[in-house]
This record gives sequence, structure tokens and C-alpha cells, in this order.
Amino acid sequence: MATDEHPEQFPPMPSAAQDDLVTRGYNRRDLGRIAAIFGAGTLAARAGAPAWAAPGSGPANGPSAAGLVHIDSNECWTGPFAAGQQAAHAIVAQSNRYEPADEHDDFIRTVAAIEGLPFDWIAPWPGSSDPLCRAVVSFCSPTRGLVTGNPTFELAWRTAEWLGAPLARIPLTADHRHDVRAMLAANPTAGVYYVCTPNNPTGTVTPLDDIAWLVKNKPAGAKVLVDEAYIHWAGVPSAVALMKDSPDVLVLRTFSKMFGMAGMRMGFVMGRPEDLARMMRYDGGMQSGSLPLPSLACARASLGEKAAIAERRATMEAARDYAQQAVRAEGLRLIEGSRANMFMIDWRDRKGSAMQQAFRAQGVEIGRSWDIWPNMSRVTVGSLDEMRRFAAVLRKVQRG
Repeated sequence: MATDEHPEQFPPMPSAAQDDLVTRGYNRRDLGRIAAIFGAGTLAARAGAPAWAAPGSGPANGPSAAGLVHIDSNECWTGPFAAGQQAAHAIVAQSNRYEPADEHDDFIRTVAAIEGLPFDWIAPWPGSSDPLCRAVVSFCSPTRGLVTGNPTFELAWRTAEWLGAPLARIPLTADHRHDVRAMLAANPTAGVYYVCTPNNPTGTVTPLDDIAWLVKNKPAGAKVLVDEAYIHWAGVPSAVALMKDSPDVLVLRTFSKMFGMAGMRMGFVMGRPEDLARMMRYDGGMQSGSLPLPSLACARASLGEKAAIAERRATMEAARDYAQQAVRAEGLRLIEGSRANMFMIDWRDRKGSAMQQAFRAQGVEIGRSWDIWPNMSRVTVGSLDEMRRFAAVLRKVQRG
């Protein structure tokens, strides 16, 4: 928690962190680049677009996109739950203090009770993109690379490319799970195996048994990094269950999706204390310790809203079913099996980028494509009214 007179000033990278990077094979130039990102405290995971993100990889939100129907960035169509909004509003009046009560630790205690984990296995963070990047920096190296699915959320592999760590991107299985056996075979000495489940952009789930197999068979010391940004949409078992029997599992969560808090930048990472310490030491824990009080309060109050979570999930599923039926009615193929607030459309012989432009011209902003599937587009599930608008534009674009 920053409580000094100048909370915006971050300490230099500690010598222990520098020594660790050198020991793992990074050179002095690498240390300077990493320090410029983490040590200077400039990352901040701004909407998932840190310094190494590719140009144009972020959402199309901004003044030029005003008035569009935004179903492109996997945001929730509505804001935080009522209980979260009330908690955030109540603490605004006390925000003249860095921490008027014990809000930071209260949040951790709430997560610990829900997940059944010790207090020191949880670190809150402004979103989950920053800890995702840090995990790659902390546990990969020029000799121990990163293995991911393909397609999946690209931030991990962009981080590896930025670092110069070996990268293997493994196609999904025929039913669009992470192919954990192929992932291990691709690099039996990797530092991190990244599994996003439900996966972005397919929304498909990798069974917990598959992740457990990877944890059991991976090389000693390698981390299995499980990104559960969309797990509340799916209602499936969490990889947290694997953490108690393995010291090498890290689990990421965010409040940017189901909880409608994308603009509040709130998330957390779960792992063994020594691994969390390795991820935080580049800036002395400032990212984890310096979170806005309204974000902490809103997140904590929202976690226990089981009935509201179930209701929001059911609302999304109804809108997703409606939109997917509209896609099928136009004779187009979907990547089936999505359990999250997104789906992929196959445009056949048309590029996803061209279809994105066609929809934008009609006031609807759909998502992007991935390099492995250039003729597909990801569509976020919005409100039912937004999906009706999407379906109307789809018919117009398809039928000319």
C-alpha cells in the first residue's frame, strides 16, 4: 500500500530481481527494458495493452467509435452488480485516506474464504493482464520458453516475443480445447504453459482433467498458468482445485467480464507465496498494493452475489443463443461449444477484417480475427437488444 508523500514514485528494480534475471539468461540490455516497464511502474495493464502489445490490438473504443454498438471487446453489456456499486459509492467519501479501514486485506480474506486458499496465496491486481505478463517475465527465459494454444489471448505470446523467450503456439484440438499433450511435446523444457479456459476467442472450455494431466507431466519447476477471466460465465470447476497438490499452478481472475468492472481495473492472481513474491518484486509490490478503494470495495461486495451471477449468466446465454441462431440461419459456420460471452463466426471466403469494416459501417463494432483464422471474427455477446441489432446488420451484410 502506498502511503508515503509521493505515491506516484516507484522504487528501482531490487538487486535480487536483477540477479535472478541474469541467472536465468537475460542480459543487461534486457534488464533495462524490463526495469523500464515494471520498475518504473508504467505498465498498469491499460485495458490489456502494455508496452509490447501490437499496434491496433486494443478495442475500437474511443471518440471515433462513439455511438456504435460495442460487441467487440468481451466487456459486459451492463455495469457492476448493485451491491458492488453501492459499496463503491459508500467508500468514495472516505477516499481522502489511502486505506481508511483494512480494505485491501478484507478483499483478500473474502477471496480466501470463497476459494478455500490461505491468505498469502492471493494477490489483488489492477486487472489480470499485468500479472499475465509478469508471469512470463518471471518464469520464462531465453532457454525456458512459453507454450500457448492457438488461437488464444495473445498477450502472453507477445510478452515472450518482446522478451526473446522461445515461443510455441499449438493449434487447438478438433473440439477446440487446449491440446495439452501437444503443448508439452512442443517444448518439454518450457518455463510456462499458458491455458486460457474458457478460451478467448472461442469461449470453449479445457477440461480440468486435461489441465491436471499437464500439471502432473510438465517439467520440474515449470508453471501452468491458467487464465480464468471468463470462468464465471461458464460455471465450470476451477484450476484452484489443483493448486493444493502442486506448487506450480497459477490462476488468474478478473472483474472486467462477468462483473462489469472493465473500467475499474480490478483482478487478482492466486499462487504460492514465493511465486507471487517473484512476480511482485520488480516494483516492490506497488501494482498489487496500490489499488483504488472503490475498485476494492466493488469487487469484494460483488464476489458473494451468487444469485445475481447466475441471473446474469442466464441472460447472456439467452442472448448468445439468439445471436448464434441468427448466424446459422444465414448459412454460416460457428465455432460451437462456447461457454463464455463470445463466439467465432467463419465467413468462408471473406476476411474477418473486411467484415469488421462492413459491420462498423452499419453502426455495430464486432471483434477481430486471429492470424490462424483470418476469415473468422470474434463477436462479444451483448444485451439481447444489442444482439438483435447485430442480427439485423448480419442479414443486411449477408444479403447485400
